[in-house]
Amino acid sequence: MNEDRIAQLQKFREESPNDPFLIYALATEYKEDVPAKAKELFDELIEKHENYIGTYYHAAALYAEFFDRDKADEIYQKGIATAQKNGEHHALRELQNAYTNFQFED
Repeated sequence: MNEDRIAQLQKFREESPNDPFLIYALATEYKEDVPAKAKELFDELIEKHENYIGTYYHAAALYAEFFDRDKADEIYQKGIATAQKNGEHHALRELQNAYTNFQFED
């Protein structure tokens, strides 16, 4: 976790609180060392910025590793549906592959 980068991102977020990229960037900074904070930020993205497709892959993986596998399954499925709806073909393939791997881990 890079404290300087987090401080800079938080400053940017104060200036643009609804920018999904800044929320996503903070979540990815926190995900290894402070997963609960990353979870909170990913949840915010899914709730307020559901079309920010990059969220789903990382949020589902975080839930699967640290929190709730059922919720991870739900996030993968929502991400796949969102990618299909928005024509995000590359993200769709990545999510489908990750979801398949997730299902085999069980």
